[in-house]
Amino acid sequence: MELAELTVRGFTEEIASAAPAPGGGSAAALAGAVGAALTAMVSGLTLGRKKYEAVQELALRAQAQADALRKRLLAAMEQDTQAFLQVSAAYAMPKQTPEEKQARSSAIEQGLKACTQPPLAVMQLCAEGLELLESLLGKTNATAASDFGVACLSLRAGMQGAWLNVCINTGSLHDAAFAAGARAAGQKLLDTGLPRADRCYAAMLAVCSEG
Repeated sequence: MELAELTVRGFTEEIASAAPAPGGGSAAALAGAVGAALTAMVSGLTLGRKKYEAVQELALRAQAQADALRKRLLAAMEQDTQAFLQVSAAYAMPKQTPEEKQARSSAIEQGLKACTQPPLAVMQLCAEGLELLESLLGKTNATAASDFGVACLSLRAGMQGAWLNVCINTGSLHDAAFAAGARAAGQKLLDTGLPRADRCYAAMLAVCSEG
């Protein structure tokens, strides 16, 4: 059964077990999926409201975009775990002879590169979610401001959690150029995504504090 098909209880039990996967990477993807789901919720709560008549088309489009992101982030949960299992299998390869050592080293390198792709994808999806959220500032149902804020925090957590996975995987690579490229791509997403998250959270905190 894929991770996204588990119950909430079942998934957290899998995380809590002694097995090394699923772990932080899949949890980061789930955090992003929750953020995207809340974005869809906030958009949905804006639809059909006379007060927000001028932004109905925007809310409808945002709802669809957020739900698409949710589905892609749920798929990334499984992709992250499968990539980890690949590199884990490589570490378990025999290393008695020079040939075995070379084969093992090559498999580990390829596995680590494969492990870098899912978290980078999660970062990109969370960045898209945060961009979508910022486009909705001041244009959604104000009674859902706390939901909007939690969406922002969840997407931020997903992005930063995935970044940690990018860093730990690239840190073990021998291919310096690949590692540098992956880190540069991730850092670029952080540089735009985190300030965006801060702006969204500050705006929602102000709305919630006004009562």
